[in-house]
Amino acid sequence: YEVALYAVGGAIRAMETVMDGEVNSAFALVRPPGHHATPWRAMGFCLFNNIAIAAEQALAKYKLERIIIIDFDVHHGNGTQEVFYERPEVMYISTHEYPFYPGTGSFEETGGGAATGATVNIPLPAGCGDSEYLQVFEQVIAPAARRFKPQLILVSAGYDAHWADGIAMMQVSVTGFAQMVRIIKGLADELCDGHLVFSLEGGYNLNALAASVKATFDVLLGNTKIDDLLGQSPHSFGAPNIDRLIRAIKEVHDLP
Repeated sequence: YEVALYAVGGAIRAMETVMDGEVNSAFALVRPPGHHATPWRAMGFCLFNNIAIAAEQALAKYKLERIIIIDFDVHHGNGTQEVFYERPEVMYISTHEYPFYPGTGSFEETGGGAATGATVNIPLPAGCGDSEYLQVFEQVIAPAARRFKPQLILVSAGYDAHWADGIAMMQVSVTGFAQMVRIIKGLADELCDGHLVFSLEGGYNLNALAASVKATFDVLLGNTKIDDLLGQSPHSFGAPNIDRLIRAIKEVHDLP
């Protein structure tokens, strides 16, 4: 319980350092993770929803009107979605393996009431790798973010979609995570004066996790060289075609 409180505090402090202009971007390297925790219960290793609480603090303390939470953990952040499902001031965007734990995150789940359209779920089939994630970030996440025009971007940074992580069945590499972070950083620079905060979620292969977090740091620091000693997935099965899924999501959200 005490450690979980410190994790929440770390996420809040990271957000405050960015909003107060101490740094351009920050990474709360905390555990336990948070995105499965709902307002009423702990779930899936998560006691408190670190990123959601940081978002609430940003709305209250800095009087923000628009925040985006991007969640690239391999699991759907059901808790974060529940907190903001009817809150139009927060757009929640999630890429996740589907169907998979916790069972939520269909692309038809788009928000409720005045917040309809502010939840963007991208439920990916098992086997997706760098090219599929890059396709999603370029064709769905970037246009959704540009339309929403956030004042702050928060990121639930889970690295369990790495091919070496045995908890799931995705094929992302360290280089792939760096590509995602580069797009997110570009959106923050373009849309909200670089206001960008990451908070650690999943990632259970320690070598892949360490390398992916370091690659994230490198992108945030402007380093062009990404160390990817693990390389691409050695698994030979073909990647799924997600063109139809992307078309369906873009149609539901009226994206160009």
